[in-house]
Amino acid sequence: MDDLHDSDSSSVWAIFSDLMAALVGILVLVLVWVIGIQLELSQSLEEEKARRVAEEQRRQALEEALADPLASGRVTFRDGRIGISGSVLFQLNSDQLQPEGEELLRDLAKPLQVFLDQHDELLMVSGFTDDLPIQRGNRRYQDNWGLSAQRALTVTRTLIQQGMPADQVFAAAFGPHQPVVPNDSDTTRAQNRRVELTTVPRQGDKVSTAQHASQAEGANGNG
Repeated sequence: MDDLHDSDSSSVWAIFSDLMAALVGILVLVLVWVIGIQLELSQSLEEEKARRVAEEQRRQALEEALADPLASGRVTFRDGRIGISGSVLFQLNSDQLQPEGEELLRDLAKPLQVFLDQHDELLMVSGFTDDLPIQRGNRRYQDNWGLSAQRALTVTRTLIQQGMPADQVFAAAFGPHQPVVPNDSDTTRAQNRRVELTTVPRQGDKVSTAQHASQAEGANGNG
C-alpha cells in the first residue's frame, strides 16, 4: 500500500511539475510579447517624433526662405501652404497676370527653387475660385474649374519663365471647392479666390503623370 501511495504521489507531483513548467512557459511568452509590444510602440513614438521634428524644421526652412514676401504681407503661410490672394495676381474673372502679381512671382521663384533643390521636392500650384458662376458673356471659361486651372497654369508658366525648372513645378485646379472661409460675403469670396503654392515630396512617375494630367485638364477646360 505504501508503494502504491508513493507511486500516486509521484504521479501527482510529476503532473504538477509539468503544469507549473507549462505555466512558466506561458508567462515567459506573455512577458516576451509585452516587451515586444512596448519596444514596437517606443520605436513608433520615436519615428513619429523624428517625423514631426523634420516637418517642423522643413516648415521653418521654407518660412525663412520666404521671409521678405511674408514680411511685406504679400503672401500668407499656413500649414505649409503659401497663399496668394487672387486680386494680387489677377483681375476678376481673368487669367491675365497683373504687373504686381508678376513682380511677386519673380520674388518667390528664386527662394522657392533653392528650397526645392535642397529638399529634393516639387512645387504644386493650386488654383481656387469662389462659388459664384462665371459671368455671362465670358466665353473663355466654361466654369470655375476652367478659370482655376488656367490661373494655376499661368502662375506655373510664369515661375518657369523666372528660372524654375519645368520638372520642379506642376499645376492643379480645385475650382470653388475647398474654400478657406464660407462664401457668404464679398470679403470672404475674395479670400477664397486665391492661388496656393505647396511643396510636395517627389514620387517618381506618379508626379509626372499628375503633372501632365493637370496641364491637360487646364488646356481642355478653355480656362
